[in-house]
Amino acid sequence: MTTMTIGAFSRASRLSPKALRLYDELELLRPARVDPRTGYRHYAPEQVEQARLVAWLRRLGMPLAGIREVVALGPAEAAREVRAFWARAEADMTARRDLASFLVDHLTGPRAGPSSPRETTMTTLELRYAALSDTGLVRPANQDTVHAGTRVLAVADGFGSGGAPASGAAVEALKHLDDEPLPAGSVLNLLEDAVQGAAQAVREVAGPTDPRTGTTLTAMVWTGSRLALVHIGDSRAYLLRDGGLFRITHDHTLVQSLLDEGRLTPEEATAHPQRTLLAKALTGDASAPAPDLRLHDALAGDRYLLCSDGLSGVVPETTLEETLTTTPDPAEAARTLITAAHTAGAPDNVSCVVADVVRAGSR
Repeated sequence: MTTMTIGAFSRASRLSPKALRLYDELELLRPARVDPRTGYRHYAPEQVEQARLVAWLRRLGMPLAGIREVVALGPAEAAREVRAFWARAEADMTARRDLASFLVDHLTGPRAGPSSPRETTMTTLELRYAALSDTGLVRPANQDTVHAGTRVLAVADGFGSGGAPASGAAVEALKHLDDEPLPAGSVLNLLEDAVQGAAQAVREVAGPTDPRTGTTLTAMVWTGSRLALVHIGDSRAYLLRDGGLFRITHDHTLVQSLLDEGRLTPEEATAHPQRTLLAKALTGDASAPAPDLRLHDALAGDRYLLCSDGLSGVVPETTLEETLTTTPDPAEAARTLITAAHTAGAPDNVSCVVADVVRAGSR
C-alpha cells in the first residue's frame, strides 16, 4: 500500500502535523500505518478528503461522537447528519440569543410585568398532539407505553418479564409535569428530578431478582416556548422542520457504539445480529447510566415524532418523512405510521407520538 509521511500528508490536506496528531489521539483520523520502530505516522492518499472533512466538522462545532459517526457514513447519509446537527445548533443559538436579549433588558431596564410584549410573544405557541400504541403482528402483548398531554410527550419500550409495568411506571413518573407551569430556565432540573423518580419506579418494578426487566424512555416536556428532551435507549425523537426530517436522539445500543467508533458501516449495522442490544436503559440496576438531557427551542410549524423501535426499526426514514410532511392531522399521521409498520411486518410493538408546534388559537 502506498502511503505518505505525515509531512507530505499535512501539505496535501492543508492541516498541520499537530492537528493530525490530535485527530489520531481523538480517534477521528487514524494513520494508515505507524512505524513500529520510530512511531512515525503514515497516511494513505485517499485519507486526504477524510482529514479535511474532520477539520470542517470540528470548525462547525460538532461533538467528537458525532464526527466519528459522520466520517463513517456515505456522502448522502453524512449530509443528512450534518443538516440534523446544524438544525439543532441553530435552535440552540436562537434560544441563547433570546435569553441574552432577555438578560440585557432585565439588567438595563425596568423589569417586565406579567403582560410584557416579550412574555406575550413567548407564550403564543402551543402543542397539538396524538399518541398511538399497537401490539404489532408478532408479539403476544404490548410492553410499550405512550403518553401525550398538555406538556408531556413520552414513549417507553419495556423489556423483560416486567416490561409493560416498567414502561408504564417510567411514563407515569413524568405525568405530574403535565399539571404545573414549567419555566424554561428550570425545566431541565425539574425533568432530571422526574427522571430520577422514573428510574426508581422501574427499579421497584424490576426488583433485585429481575435485572433483565427495564425500559427505554424518550420524552419531551413543553414549557410554552421550548421542549426539554430526555432520552435513554433506542426509542427515538425526530424533528420535521422546513421540509426536512432530523433525528434528534442518539441510539444507546451496542451497534450504535460500534458505528460511532468506526468499527461498523451503516450497511453492516442493519444486519448485525445484536442490533437491538441496548447499551443504556432504565433497569433495576441502581448504578445504571444517566439519560441524555437537552433543551430545544421550538418554532411554529415544527413537528415532532417520538417512537419506539417497533416503528423506526422497520419503516425507513424516507417513509417517516413523507408521512409526516403530507399528513397534517397528528392523529391521522400516527395511524398512518402504525399502518406502515404493519405493512412492513410489525415484528415488535409499535408506538408513536406526533406533536405539532402551532400558534395559540390557530386551527
